[in-house]
Amino acid sequence: MARTILIDNVTRIEGHGKITINLDDSGDVADARFHVTQFRGFEKFAQGRPFWEMPSLTARTCGICPVSHLVASAKACDELLAVRIPRVAADLRRVMNLAQILQSHALSFFYLSSPDMVMGFDSDPARRHILGVAQENPRLAADGVKLRSIGQKIIETLGGKRIHPAWVVPGGVNDPLSVDERDKILAMLPEGFEIMKRTLSWFKGAVSSFQEQIRTFGNFPSLFMSLVASGRLEARKGELALYEGWLRFTNESGEIIRDDVDPRRYDEVLGEAVEDSSYLKSPYYKPMGYPDGMYRVGPQARLNNIIGTGEPLSNAEFMEYREMYRDSLNSSFHNHHARLVEMLFCLEKIRHLLNSKHIMDKHCRAVAEPNELEGVGVSEAPRGTLFHHYKIDENGIIQWVNMVIATGNNSLAMNRSVTQVAREYVKADRLQEGMLNRVEAVIRCYDPCLSCSTHAIGHMPLDITLLAPDGRVLDHLRRDA
Repeated sequence: MARTILIDNVTRIEGHGKITINLDDSGDVADARFHVTQFRGFEKFAQGRPFWEMPSLTARTCGICPVSHLVASAKACDELLAVRIPRVAADLRRVMNLAQILQSHALSFFYLSSPDMVMGFDSDPARRHILGVAQENPRLAADGVKLRSIGQKIIETLGGKRIHPAWVVPGGVNDPLSVDERDKILAMLPEGFEIMKRTLSWFKGAVSSFQEQIRTFGNFPSLFMSLVASGRLEARKGELALYEGWLRFTNESGEIIRDDVDPRRYDEVLGEAVEDSSYLKSPYYKPMGYPDGMYRVGPQARLNNIIGTGEPLSNAEFMEYREMYRDSLNSSFHNHHARLVEMLFCLEKIRHLLNSKHIMDKHCRAVAEPNELEGVGVSEAPRGTLFHHYKIDENGIIQWVNMVIATGNNSLAMNRSVTQVAREYVKADRLQEGMLNRVEAVIRCYDPCLSCSTHAIGHMPLDITLLAPDGRVLDHLRRDA
């Protein structure tokens, strides 16, 4: 008879979830599963709506990364209009998406993950939060708050508000950039660069103490998928691409196994499985089948897949990152460092775009009626590659929607990671808070969508009972919110 440890509920995802750890009769971990227990349903909600509502509608999927959905949705609508949007519109969308990635990465690294790194995975959970970091390392905590604020203020400057801005629309953006807005954003960036210099220095000095986590936190062979630059426009082929590019797949050795995949034809290479244990879909790489076609997305995957960032400061950090981890390429713990490299890139790329000659152009939207009945929009969200796929009728009314969410792309890998950590730390005869925190911490490496729980401070509520095969209670551990 199997014994089960239940972590219910996990609050640091979009909606509600739980983790189950199954023990065999010997007390060893047989399996572990990460369950998303709340139904999202946006694909159905959208049916019957005019397609031009989709960017603002689907942005409500998430309160942390609405811009990511705005961008992917607007790109799908561009396909329905069959227009080439003005260059300035694409670049202004890029700026907002870069600001989105900046503020979301800052939330993940400083607010949610740095408490473990600063105070230790076995530290007092009553202090293991951003306020505890402020006591232990005031500069690091203040830098995290400020960096996230910079990203949010850039979004607000462009779109009028920090959450759910309606500025990104089918065909481009609503309004051109003003001189005052450009200068206001540029004035924010120097402080951001100083913060990233300090934070990267701190992390690289501390990372040697995390060898155990590097070894055990999602360290297994898999594929990695991301967009990479196609070689058009300014970027060289294979460089970091967060707004548009071609899909690339690499394996656990860093070898490219599939390249130059048109992201609009994603369904030719990606399948989507559904398991009874979760409402979260489990995409997989079709040529390898399910579940062998497991792949990972997000910051680590993007840095595994590229040849460089295309910007000098972040490219130097990227090259150092690759050299540091060349013997542990597959550990999901590296997402933390990869986020820092990407935050530096976001600052550099925003500065680059805002200093371009055409960024003040007034023609920032292409206007048309629907000219195609199907459109796909793809971009890189903070957590990985995001797909929006729409079908409409002749009147522009949505008939069918498929959204492949970045967190969902990591579904299989998160399950594998939870199992790996549980097998390393869970002991049959006892339960310890530090063990539970490590199970949670490996999920935080992937930064699953967090908008429902960003107001929580400290630790999540947990009630775990360990039962013997005959039903006897062997151990019980409860943590209140």
